[in-house]
Amino acid sequence: MVLHVTNQAITFAAGFVTKNFKFFIMKKFALVLVAGISLVSAKAQIQFGVKAGANFATITSSDGAKSLVSFNGGALVKIPLADALSLQPEVVYSGQGAKFDGGSDHLNYLNIPILPTYTLPVGVFFQTGPQIGFLLSAKEKVSGQSDVDIKSQLKSTDFSWAFGAGYLVTSANIGFNVRYNLGLTKLADGTSSKNGVFQVGVFYLFGDSKSTSNKK
Repeated sequence: MVLHVTNQAITFAAGFVTKNFKFFIMKKFALVLVAGISLVSAKAQIQFGVKAGANFATITSSDGAKSLVSFNGGALVKIPLADALSLQPEVVYSGQGAKFDGGSDHLNYLNIPILPTYTLPVGVFFQTGPQIGFLLSAKEKVSGQSDVDIKSQLKSTDFSWAFGAGYLVTSANIGFNVRYNLGLTKLADGTSSKNGVFQVGVFYLFGDSKSTSNKK
């Protein structure tokens, strides 16, 4: 009986520590992001924007996985750092997962990428940087059966690296972009499967893009 109670106490303590450690990391991540934006905002003309697009998602190292078409949308901040260099944090809802024969996995994330961006005078830009994702929901859908909630089987956070490019029409504050999010962490323990998402989309910036673009 004493051993049983002790094991329960250890399990509870381990879960409590893990949960609070994740909260601590999320809190520190948000504080660093806010501090960075506040530090630069004193001298830079920051632009806010909205974005939306399509996801072509899959799950790597998973037998029979096919591309799942879904949606992404959210908000962004463009922080000028130098003539051609800016920092672009985003908060984006992202529908991810994959199709399989007879069914599909639908994984919904809240992603926060932080992307150093280099913009050419003609409006073409390139960006790359880290992204952290927080799992909102996860369901397995099988033809002819009820949806199965699989969120508890997956890790609650997902880390990836984003590679992107696009074009900004400064006269209209409208831009177009393509991006690939390369999954770095496994979706669950005991598996090698990771997220892989190709995105295409449009965005709109509020404010004057001409004054924040590089001039030569």
